[in-house]
Amino acid sequence: MTLTQLRSFIAVVQHGGFTAAARAMHTSQTTVTSQIQALEEEHGVELFHRRGRRVDLTATGSEFLRIARQIVDLEDDGRVLLEDSGSMRRGSLRIGAVSPFHVTEMIDKYHARHPQMFLSMSLGNSEKVLHDLEHYLCDVGVIAKGTVDTRFHMQPYATYPVIVFVHREHRWAKRESVSLEELSAEPLLVREPGSTTRLALEAALGEQGLAATVAMEIGSREALREAVIRGLGAGTVSKSEYVPDERLVPLPIEGEPVVTHIQVCCLKERRRTQSVTSFFDAIKPTSAQQ
Repeated sequence: MTLTQLRSFIAVVQHGGFTAAARAMHTSQTTVTSQIQALEEEHGVELFHRRGRRVDLTATGSEFLRIARQIVDLEDDGRVLLEDSGSMRRGSLRIGAVSPFHVTEMIDKYHARHPQMFLSMSLGNSEKVLHDLEHYLCDVGVIAKGTVDTRFHMQPYATYPVIVFVHREHRWAKRESVSLEELSAEPLLVREPGSTTRLALEAALGEQGLAATVAMEIGSREALREAVIRGLGAGTVSKSEYVPDERLVPLPIEGEPVVTHIQVCCLKERRRTQSVTSFFDAIKPTSAQQ
């Protein structure tokens, strides 16, 4: 049973005969007749009573008509869905990201191009985003560090300096900036080991033979910010993720020796799929945000 046979069957019913059906389908009567005969012979049934030029549905034909119409309608729905998805008139895109700050800008760019697409976003660290990409739980990822795993396509998006932020009563609050050496001597509130900002800071300190003095490890960006607000110490954050607050004072690190690199990624095997390609096309790498 083929869709062509079903369409021929429905056309004969709609137009009252083989000749009229062939005319409507822009084909020959012989073709329509052979399609119906093949369908009947394949299943050993009779769909029409043929009385000269007149054809009437048999009891089986009457029951089958409803099913045939449903199948053809579903095929039409499927075709429209695929055409709309291919042209980005409908569909969905799942985004995994390490923070909402960078990805929100990307979503804004993407939505301007494809307003009909449904977007969903999940948050997690870089390892979780890569895991979700690998297991098809998200389509594209936005992470703060690259990977040497050759299964993933990585595209740089932006580079941001890491800054220090302190309570307004902190002794550094009236400073213009702080040096990396001063920072190494200051008890710091830091994210958990493996945090991109922490890794970048430790790498920059290590290049100068310095090390961070860790006063407290805090497992989330929001909790670290709250600890600084309560005057528990100085913290560091990517400049792009700093949220202004009258109780806080942001300070650049002299020479901006600490930076984070935002990468957009996907499984390499999915890079050329329409939905993933549309996301990479919608965003453009930017220079460091000042």
